This record gives sequence, structure tokens and C-alpha cells, in this order.
Amino acid sequence: MRLLNSRTLKLEEFLSEKVPPYIILSHTWGSEEVSFQEMQHPNEEIRNKLGYTKVQRCCDVAADDGFDHVWIDTCCIDKTSSSELSEAINSMFKWYQEAEVCYAFLSDVPTDLDNTTLDIALRKSRWFTRGWTLQELIAPAHVMFFDDNWKELGTRSSLRDAISATTSIQVNVLLGYNIKKFSIAQRMSWASRRTTTRSEDTAYCLMGLFEVNMPLLYGEGGNAFIRLQEEIIRRSDDHSIFAW
Repeated sequence: MRLLNSRTLKLEEFLSEKVPPYIILSHTWGSEEVSFQEMQHPNEEIRNKLGYTKVQRCCDVAADDGFDHVWIDTCCIDKTSSSELSEAINSMFKWYQEAEVCYAFLSDVPTDLDNTTLDIALRKSRWFTRGWTLQELIAPAHVMFFDDNWKELGTRSSLRDAISATTSIQVNVLLGYNIKKFSIAQRMSWASRRTTTRSEDTAYCLMGLFEVNMPLLYGEGGNAFIRLQEEIIRRSDDHSIFAW
């Protein structure tokens, strides 16, 4: 597993049995994200990117919280390697599960809102509409939310009522209840109003939620969701999937 050192901003490699405690970031991508290659050799142009500032601020908060390592999808995966990308996406739910804390960065929620205005801002945040952030909300043991200035807004537990109202995910799920207790149809419903940039990711972002591993075939379009359904059917006798 590749992690970013929160104090030096250098990428470090770890064998699976020797991965240190780490923070994991959940966020929505912008137009100036920093890639794995750029993070290895960040010149002035790269350091001036908004994505680099996001990485830096995340690492600063992690270091202040006593954590030396951070995982961020934009720069900890070499996306030029199709095999590495496939392995990472198939491992991602597990990585979020095993993180000490997930920092959810809501770049469109301004700082210093009162409780009423915060509820409204949360309901409108793009973070709650994206496909990939569903597993990033559910998988970790602990989730902390931050506004656009990296000020803490609250935790998944403390914000559970607002999050449940926004996502239609049951409060007990947000408090850590085993998602396997919910039917496949119920879990599918949590994703029904979420979108992804690439059509295949509508399926790929749900693999961890249903404990499915399958190869990534970008370019297959809607067939990815059919493959996901077939894998779920093969592994489960829950017929509620046929509602989808």
C-alpha cells in the first residue's frame, strides 16, 4: 500500500502486513488534482494547484491529530498502470474500513455556519451526490467532516440525523450497524440518486458494498452494472436484487 507521509509529503510504500496507522481522505475531485507522478516531483506550478493545497491541508490536520500517514486517491494510486488501478479499486472498501479515521472534505460547505444553515449546506453538498463517496461514508469506523477551510463540522455520529435526511441511509448504519443486515435492494437504494463521471463507475463504486471483486473494463459502459448484478446473484440468495 502506498501512503503519503503527513510531515514530509513524500510517498512511501508498505507491505500489507506492515501498513502503519493512517488517515484516509474522502473528497470530490476538482479540476486541479495532483497525480501520483506530480506528487513525486512537485515543482512550483504543481504546488500552486488547488489539489496540492488540499493534500497539504489534509496532511497538516492528520499530523496535528498525531498521524504520520495519509491515503489520498488522487496521488497514492498510479493511474497510468491499469493493473494497479484495478487492484486499488477492488481494495478500496477495505482500505476505508481499516483507516483510523476518514476525513470527509466538503469543499462547497463554507465555514462558520449555524446549525440550521449547516443542515441546508450539507443537503446541497456535492459530496453526498457522488457514487464513490457512498462507500467512503459507510465503510470507515470513524468519519470526520470538514468545511472548505478545513474546520471540523462534526462526525458521522454527531451529524447522523442531517446525513440520514440527505442520503436516506438509516441512522443505525451511520452509527456502525452491520450493512449485511440490510437487503441488497436496500443497499442499492442508497446509491440510486448518486452519479459518477464514467458510466462504468456506477457499478465499480459498489463492489465493496456487496463484497464483490471483478476486473475493471473501462469502455464496457452499462455492461459493468450487469456484471455486478451477476456477481451478486452468484454470491447471494437474496432475491431482492431483482428489483434492480
